[in-house]
Order: sequence, then C-alpha cells, then structure tokens
Amino acid sequence: MSFGLSANPYTWASSYRVLVVDDDAAHQSMIERILSKGKFLVTSVSNGEDAISLLSVGNTFDVVLLDKNLPYMSGYEVCRYVRETLKQHFLQIIIVTGSLEAGEVARSLEVGANDFIRKPYQSGELLARVQAAANHKRMTDQLDSAEAMLFALARMVEAKDEHTGDHCTRLSHIAVVFGRELGLTEEELLALHRGGVLHDVGKLGIPDSILLKGAALTPDEWQIMRQHTVIGARLCAGLKSMALTVPIIEHHHERWDGTGYPYGLKGLEIPLLARIFHIVDVYDALVSERPYKKAFSMDEAIRIMEEETAKGWHDPELTPMFIRMLRERQELLTVPDGYSQQLGGDIYKDIVATGVLHWDQRKREDSKLVG
Repeated sequence: MSFGLSANPYTWASSYRVLVVDDDAAHQSMIERILSKGKFLVTSVSNGEDAISLLSVGNTFDVVLLDKNLPYMSGYEVCRYVRETLKQHFLQIIIVTGSLEAGEVARSLEVGANDFIRKPYQSGELLARVQAAANHKRMTDQLDSAEAMLFALARMVEAKDEHTGDHCTRLSHIAVVFGRELGLTEEELLALHRGGVLHDVGKLGIPDSILLKGAALTPDEWQIMRQHTVIGARLCAGLKSMALTVPIIEHHHERWDGTGYPYGLKGLEIPLLARIFHIVDVYDALVSERPYKKAFSMDEAIRIMEEETAKGWHDPELTPMFIRMLRERQELLTVPDGYSQQLGGDIYKDIVATGVLHWDQRKREDSKLVG
C-alpha cells in the first residue's frame, strides 16, 4: 500500500483529498503527477480491500479515482460496497477504465459512480473532472453540515418545552404520510419532512421569559411570540435546499379565513405545503397533552377540527381528506423506530450528552466543596 502525498503548497485544511485505487504503479504515479498541478493531496492503494479499509475508519476523502479492473474485487464491487454498506453517498467516485466495451458508462452509474473516464485521457481532462467532483463534494458537505446544525438547533428549541415530547418527529412523520396520500412529489415530501423539525426553529429568537411562561401571554408578548415564524424563515432562507421548506416555517400558523399570522394570508394565498402542515400541526396539538389541556382522543380531535374548519380556520378541501386518512389508515401514523434520529437527532444527542457530562461534573465538584 502506498500513501504518496502530492507535492503542492496547500495545507490539509484547504486541499482536496483524493484516493487513487489502481494496481498499476506507473498509472498511480502518472495520476499523482497530474493532480500535483492542483491543490490535491493524493493517497494511492493498489486494490479494493485497502480502499475499503481506508474509507471504513473515518478517513475523509473528496474524490475516489477507481480503476475498474482490480485484483480480488472489481472497481464496480468496490463502488457498490462504498454506497450500500459504508453508506457514503456524498463521496465523489470516478470510474477509470481502458476498456471499450459497450454499456460501461451505464454500469458505472448503476453501481453508484458519479462520473466515468476512459484511458487514455488528456491530463487536462482528468484534472478538470477531479476538480469539478471535489468542488461538488465540498459544497455538498457545507450544505449537509448547515442543515444538520439547523436541525440540531430546532431539537434544542423543542427540548426547552418538557411538555411537547417528540413533537417534531411526530409532525415530520405524519406530514409525510399525509403528503404521500395526496400524491405529492418527492421534493415536496422532503420539504414536509424537514418542516416537521424546523417549523419552530425561529423560537431561538424568542426570550425564554415569553417562550417558557407558565401563564397566559399578554397581547404584547403574543406579538413577540408570533415573530418566531418570520425569524425561522430568515434563518433557513439562505439555503437553496430549503426553498420549499421556508414557506412551511413562515406560514404554518396562517388560517384559511385570514385570521392567522404572521401576514393574515387567506385561502389559496397560503402556500399548499403550509396548509398541509398546518392541519397536521393542529391535529398533533389536540392529541398531545399540554399544561393547559389534556390529550384528546382521535375522535375528539376530529370533532374539534371539523368545527374549526366550519369556522373557516382550516383548508376546507384538505382537512376532510386528512380526517378520512385518520379514520381509515390509523396504522400509518405510528412513527417508525429510529425515525427521530434522522434530522438532527444524532447531533442533538451528542450535545445533550456533553451537557449532561458537564452537569454531572459540576455536581460532583459541588459535593466535594460541601463535604
């Protein structure tokens, strides 16, 4: 196994990391020379097993240049293993081959490769392909990190209120179930999924004296509380991936008759996904226990929602469809095991674990002082 780093002036922090998997030492050296012209740090191995070993132990690469013909495991087998077993879906994999067989491009894409390049190639072509793949990987990493942190922050907001339980997880699941019943696209379902966690993230900007007040809010306090939808939308608006989720965050408290907030939108002025999410949010609030109310049964919740729809609060077309789903497809409402860890759950668990550790340490130190 060779771990040759390309000679370039860039630091580890700014360089792209490339894993070359090729059993031809001369070809390995040629790739390293080509990539030394860019800001790449190159690690080279001669077989698929060594590549998998590196990728399995936390090594972070941006791009893998993977020869198709390798000893023991083919490049196709390595690629499929990385995607299906290691679950590294954002890693950029470029299959390299000297074969002229028909269907190789399709086969490469089928096993999860991002790109395909045939030998012989111009050095400029290889450099451009790897550079484009590395740029894409870094942008994806930044986007993924930003989203994950938003989700963790939203979980922290939820955790402030000990009475809401796993409200975000339930909303995320039920909203997607309802959206699927309505025949929404995968992009719309993903927005509802994210909306379940992020809909109240704007409460980060609401003072705890208001957010956690045990008594009824004053009119002035309500004005402040209602700003959480606008604050949340602004927090998420900078991410293009949140384009369909932001309207859910901003408008899920609007009402069909225009008496909601923050803008008093009416009827079809309210974005479709926000209207869908509003219905799910109302239902979950009704069937959940709160300091000011008991948990209603599903039948009681349906009765209240029908009354409120008659008053003009909820979408008169979507609400009956949601109620029909509740009555006919109750089994769909059960949240699958592990679902809560999907959007920010793992990061939030780490944050909580750290906080608990520090709290335990402080308690032990305080007890020593007292003793």
